[in-house]
Amino acid sequence: MTAGRQPESGGVAGFLLRDLPYAAMLVLGVGGLVLTSFKGATWYYWMMLAPAYALIVIVSGWRHLETGAERMRLVVTQLLHWAAFLGAMWLMFLPEVRGVVNDNATSLALLILLALGTFVAGVHAAVWKICVVGVLLALAVPAVAWVQESAVLLLISALLIAGGAVLFVIISRRGRD
Repeated sequence: MTAGRQPESGGVAGFLLRDLPYAAMLVLGVGGLVLTSFKGATWYYWMMLAPAYALIVIVSGWRHLETGAERMRLVVTQLLHWAAFLGAMWLMFLPEVRGVVNDNATSLALLILLALGTFVAGVHAAVWKICVVGVLLALAVPAVAWVQESAVLLLISALLIAGGAVLFVIISRRGRD
């Protein structure tokens, strides 16, 4: 390595520095969906998720801006954006809404809101990776809905595959004897 040359940030260390916040956004978003589907009211989780997303977006967009005015605009825009998102989530947890919407529908609606909010935040911050996270969260909605609808089919399929594997092992052991 020559003097004055920066080491390339490749491998695991490069990923952790470069893309871990975006991976964390995906995991936290889908994790909230799973948590809401199984536990029901997870108001605190979703209320803490929005500020975490706002912080990631602000930090990601900050390095692309040069002036204090641009940075202040980013911060104000993101704070207002995610405050509106918190308001929409709060509406989903009102007793009047929870009385007519089941936990699965609530979790999907929250993920849709999060996907839209994340994509728009990425557009405003001019950070394409944030936009990609929003698109991936949006793509997760129909996938998760399909899994929720097909849970029994998936369980039966898994049991059949496991039974077939056990049968194969038994037959192959008898063939060797």
